[in-house]
Amino acid sequence: MDRVYIFDTTLRDGDQTPGVNLKLNEKIEIAKELERMRVDIIEAGFAASSQGEFESVRTIASIIKDSIVATLCRTVQKDIDIGWEAVRVAQNPRIHVFISTSDIHLQTMMKKTRDEVIEITESMVKYAKRYCSDVEFSAQDATRSDWDFLIKVLQVAVKSGATTINIPDTVGYIIPEEYALLIKTILQKVDGKYIVSTHCHDDLGLAVANSLAAVKAGARQVEGCINGIGERAGNTALEEVIMAIKVRKDFFNLYTNIDTTRIYHVSQLVSKYSGIPIQPNKAIVGLNAFRHQSGVHQHGVVSNRMNYEIIDPQDIGLPKGGIIVLNKNSGRHGLKAKLVELGYNLTEEQMNEVFSEFKKEADVKGEIRDDELVKIVERTLQTKKT
Repeated sequence: MDRVYIFDTTLRDGDQTPGVNLKLNEKIEIAKELERMRVDIIEAGFAASSQGEFESVRTIASIIKDSIVATLCRTVQKDIDIGWEAVRVAQNPRIHVFISTSDIHLQTMMKKTRDEVIEITESMVKYAKRYCSDVEFSAQDATRSDWDFLIKVLQVAVKSGATTINIPDTVGYIIPEEYALLIKTILQKVDGKYIVSTHCHDDLGLAVANSLAAVKAGARQVEGCINGIGERAGNTALEEVIMAIKVRKDFFNLYTNIDTTRIYHVSQLVSKYSGIPIQPNKAIVGLNAFRHQSGVHQHGVVSNRMNYEIIDPQDIGLPKGGIIVLNKNSGRHGLKAKLVELGYNLTEEQMNEVFSEFKKEADVKGEIRDDELVKIVERTLQTKKT
């Protein structure tokens, strides 16, 4: 099976989430956890953007030993100089340079011609290569670019020394089938030895789907953030991509080097420091991901977890799944399983009485907490005795 490399940009693109401002000590802690999770590449920041960011990238580069440490740079000599100064202390440094390739960016933002973009790409990739053997090139807004022009730019980048070429869906515009075709086209038409990378945004809710479509088409690096944080609607949620590849290895025939048992802890850490709560129905790491409320589902998961859980919760670092949520929709099987968990082994008659009282209270209160259930049981049993 082929390996998919995981490129985490939580400390760079994730830190650009509106309202988020990760402190240095928080970035260091997150970086260490990402390294323990065996993330392949950690993008530590945009070193040239400020002195504080430079110090942050340099500090992380000096601490991390197993993962590649990357910094983002514009295709400008000053950015590359500063970026290299920040990551040169890393055990495994990477310079990540980018330039826009879409006509809308060229005409309204950069004021550059296509020929100028090609010239800049060649000269700046070569310039970065003088410092570092590991150079990644990104074509910003690639998915809204003219494909023929995009391929010309990517070919120049590879010939100039780029070892990874990234195809960003910068504004979350493309559809999975289109993205897969684009990746296949690039692999067919761009000569050389390189890895194709994805960097997808979630403006249409397709970041994970696009990343997986690209991987199936031949991309072998996925960029994203823990919990899917990032600019606007966010980036690809890495935990979702990682677990999709693991759970559906029969379909992808791929693997990552990630220690998935550390996913839940890292997710909670990023949520804590970013100040962005994880929505309850969030895939993989949401509060409800392993909770079951309806009677039918509770019966199924009590009988066999696999009836309604395709992921073993221990695989992401949770002690157990099959968590029963008790409310008016719950059935006898779910209630009985919860009572056994709480230490009660009731007779059939006692169970009937408790179930009846439970339903009455659930109709009024909604969800019944464990302590409330204990009170229902004790009250019912006491009433029965008298």
